[in-house]
Amino acid sequence: MATTGLKARMIVDKSFRIAEVDKRIYGSFIEHLGRAVYGGIYEASHPSADESGFRKDVKELVKQLDVPIIRYPGGNFVSGYNWEDGVGPVESRPQRLELAWRTVEPNEVGTNEFIKWAKEAGSEVMMAVNLGTRGIDAARNLVEYCNHPGGSRYSDLRRSHGVEQPHRIKTWCLGNEMDGPWQIGHKTAEEYGRLALESAKAMRLIDPDIELVSCGSSSSAMPTFPEWEATTLDHTYDAVDYISLHQYYGNRDNDTPNYLARSMDMDHFIHTVISTCDYIKAKKRSKKKMMLSFDEWNVWYHSNEADSKIEPWTIAPPQLEDIYNFEDALLVGSMLITFLRHADRVKMACLAQLVNVIAPIMTENNGRAWKQTIFYPYMHASQFGRGVSLMPVVDSPKYDAKDFTDVPYLDSAVVYDEAEEALTIFAVNRHLSEALDLTCDVRSFEGYSIVEHIVMEHEDLKAVNGPGEEKVAPRSGGSAKLDGGIVTAHLGKASWNVIRLRKAQ
Repeated sequence: MATTGLKARMIVDKSFRIAEVDKRIYGSFIEHLGRAVYGGIYEASHPSADESGFRKDVKELVKQLDVPIIRYPGGNFVSGYNWEDGVGPVESRPQRLELAWRTVEPNEVGTNEFIKWAKEAGSEVMMAVNLGTRGIDAARNLVEYCNHPGGSRYSDLRRSHGVEQPHRIKTWCLGNEMDGPWQIGHKTAEEYGRLALESAKAMRLIDPDIELVSCGSSSSAMPTFPEWEATTLDHTYDAVDYISLHQYYGNRDNDTPNYLARSMDMDHFIHTVISTCDYIKAKKRSKKKMMLSFDEWNVWYHSNEADSKIEPWTIAPPQLEDIYNFEDALLVGSMLITFLRHADRVKMACLAQLVNVIAPIMTENNGRAWKQTIFYPYMHASQFGRGVSLMPVVDSPKYDAKDFTDVPYLDSAVVYDEAEEALTIFAVNRHLSEALDLTCDVRSFEGYSIVEHIVMEHEDLKAVNGPGEEKVAPRSGGSAKLDGGIVTAHLGKASWNVIRLRKAQ
């Protein structure tokens, strides 16, 4: 094996547990925005369209990602959305001016169609209610429509729409980014806290088994962060199960070492929200532990200039269509690693979004569907990151960047699937010009052997994929070896690595 001057060491022990990984950290998001719905998951004229108009080629790619939950229908969109517009006979649904993204919403796809599609794609739905232009009444009516068996106005309305059995949607978001001045119906923390509490009470009276997500800050850069969390949770702490976090990153100044360190900012964001939640817990003398739903996260900056030129009031324009490069995939890998290291508190997360709009899956209208660079770390984490997140002891060389100090070149997380007797090491080498020789002590996993070492790397950090041209893709056959309970692996410069071990049968 080739050696370099850079060496990193890890100790992994099955007794050092963080928490069980909630599979919903591998969730995603579909908003009525751009071509996410129309031209994305739904395109009735497409050769692969099913009898409901949904693209089968897209559905198959979603299944490859094994997405356990999908947030819907927004996003900023939900704060001006009348859910009644999207149910009943399609031919009688209204077209609406959609104010969040200044487009026209045809309402061809609504609640019932999306829930049916999600089920076919193997996903649950995280439904959001409009607490912008609407509130308690519309929220409780939507829960009744979706979850009540029958014998009431809105449950019988659903049945009249051809859906006899209730959808039994478990997870509900109480609005979206209500701290943001850009949001239709933007609220102060006090206003939102009161409205979210009263909405939660009404929704739970209809279905006591639902779980609720309260709006946290739209990013850690918001001037109201983290006071927003403290004030809103003062109202909602006993009524909700999760508080949301949203965060996007970009590399506008083309400073890649600083860019790849931004997952440390995400780590700090999570720590701060946990601290704020635990402060309110102490203040209320509560025994309840508030969990986190990181229900919007991704890289987003490539499409900003193009979006500013889009004409308003069209249907499904190409909005937020970032084309991701290789370095974006590395950061997405590190963000997934960050969730795994916080598996004790981050129980849901939604890569925003799933198709066309800042997404791992892209489509051509009436054409091909294809995988962006970020598809692969997301797929690997979802496929192999199920089980218990372990706490490795890591010794890595570090570097300083513009906004961060002591950034470890080795970014890693480890997941142990006890039932399958499988161990997976996820690792990013952040060094842009040198490989990293990793030594990992796994002696507590006696009788294990290496299944494969997946590597994704590329000489050009700016390399992108396109329809019919997949320049950036993973390969098997990395250098990892296991001898005497010690894994050794050569992690190439700027690389994403998945080292899989399994107990010999």
